[in-house]
Amino acid sequence: MTHLIILFFVTFSAALMGVVPPGLINLTAAKTSATKGKLNGILFAVGAAIVVMIQAYLAVHISKYLFNNPFVIDVLLKIAVIVFSFFAIYFFVVARKRRNKKMKVVQVSKKSSFYKGMLLSTVNVLPIPYFSGLHAAWNVSGWIQFKVLDVLIFVMAAGMGTFSMLYMYVVYFDKLESKTDRFSRHSDYIMSVLMLLLVIITFIRIFYKFDE
Repeated sequence: MTHLIILFFVTFSAALMGVVPPGLINLTAAKTSATKGKLNGILFAVGAAIVVMIQAYLAVHISKYLFNNPFVIDVLLKIAVIVFSFFAIYFFVVARKRRNKKMKVVQVSKKSSFYKGMLLSTVNVLPIPYFSGLHAAWNVSGWIQFKVLDVLIFVMAAGMGTFSMLYMYVVYFDKLESKTDRFSRHSDYIMSVLMLLLVIITFIRIFYKFDE
């Protein structure tokens, strides 16, 4: 039982810290809260966290043969380059279109925010190698075993840690009511630049692994 408590705490903390730096998911959660309201931001976070739990479950199985099959990580990184490149262009185009437009209050379906969270979290494949590495590290440390309960705790902690940090992003930006309009107008540019940086970083990781 003790190792399960440790497993939950370290996995929750790792998932929480993994979402601290501004990224595609947390900035979109903040943007959703700023433009569509706090509830939509929370629903976006819930959708994203559910997918993260699925990704964490896949990561458990990938970690079993990760070291014997390093090409898996290479494939995921190459997919990430394509995805991030697409979103870099997409957010830049959207930002250009909104540059001379005034913000309008619109009624948005809460289901759309939930599914958008699931969609963006699905295309963001980097959590899979991240949680695969964590699982491998926890296995070496003896904090996790390939048992149903251990895997369940790992998956739940990953999802809860992710949601907790996304919720903080949602609440933080939702409270800055006087600045939400400015944030909304510039968030697309911010996310476009972020996607470009992620493309560069992922390219570096790919070529670094290739040189090795």
